[in-house]
Formats: sequence, structure tokens, C-alpha cells
Amino acid sequence: MTKKRQILVIGNNTNGCTPEHEKIAYAIGAEIAKSGSVLITGGLGGVMNAASHGAHDENGLSVGIIPQDDATHANEYCDVVIPTGMGLTRDFLNALSADGVIIVGGGSGTLSEVCAAYMSKKPMVAIRNLPSSISPYIDGFLDHRENVKIIGVETPKEAVTKILELITA
Repeated sequence: MTKKRQILVIGNNTNGCTPEHEKIAYAIGAEIAKSGSVLITGGLGGVMNAASHGAHDENGLSVGIIPQDDATHANEYCDVVIPTGMGLTRDFLNALSADGVIIVGGGSGTLSEVCAAYMSKKPMVAIRNLPSSISPYIDGFLDHRENVKIIGVETPKEAVTKILELITA
């Protein structure tokens, strides 16, 4: 049996998550499910909830790695919940569990996950033209090491197609 690709979707939590973020994240979750890949999120609200909802509606598998030690904190669309009890340190588990990362806006928590993925040289794509802590780094690198370029994309479908290309390259 071949291992399924695992794609992490990160971005704004409930605070700062706009209807545009939700629409984009939902479509990304649906596209991930259609590709036969596993969706990984932080399992909570905002972008995480919307992506999980999209995967759920397309009969995909959604894994939520949550910071709390109680699975009831996860959003209702997570098929598998991993309650870490690790607080924000769980950002590293999220990044390390993924074969690739898709970024939909985000603040400092998203930036933390991006840094963890960057240091581990995980392929990353980001939706352009969304206010975000990641915006200055889209189509570039986080630092002088140039570990992995954060590729900017325009649409949810393009995001999933590009991350799958980068994962299999």
C-alpha cells in the first residue's frame, strides 16, 4: 500500500478569518480530498474549520492536530483528532506531519508553522493578495538560507495542483 500524501492547510484562526479566507480554505480542502490526499490542519476554527469542512463534503480524510489535551476542542469536521496538550508547540507537529503546506492568510501562529516547515524544507504555496504575516515572503524565502521558496498562487485549485507537483518532484 502506498502512503497517502499529507497536506497541511494553515491560516487565520477564528480571529481575523474573513468570509474570503473561509471560501478559499473550503475549496482547498475539497481539492485536497478530490486528489486522494489527507488534509492536516490545526483542527480548530477559521481556515482550519473551513478546509476540514471542504474535505468532509468531498468524503476526504481530515486530521486535526490540536493544542489542547481534550479532543472536544476540535472542529466538527475533523475525522481524526490528535489532542497534543502541547499548546502552540504543536505547530511543529503540524509542519513535520505534512508533505507540503498551503497557506491561506494568517498571523503570528501561521508564521510559526511556516518557520517550522521552512526549517524542515517542506514545500509551501501561499494564496496571494490576502492580508497576512506571510505576504512579504510570498515568491521568496524567509531568510538567507533559502531553504524553500514560498510559491505564490492565485486560486485554490492552483494551490493544490502546485503543492502536489512540489511534493512529487
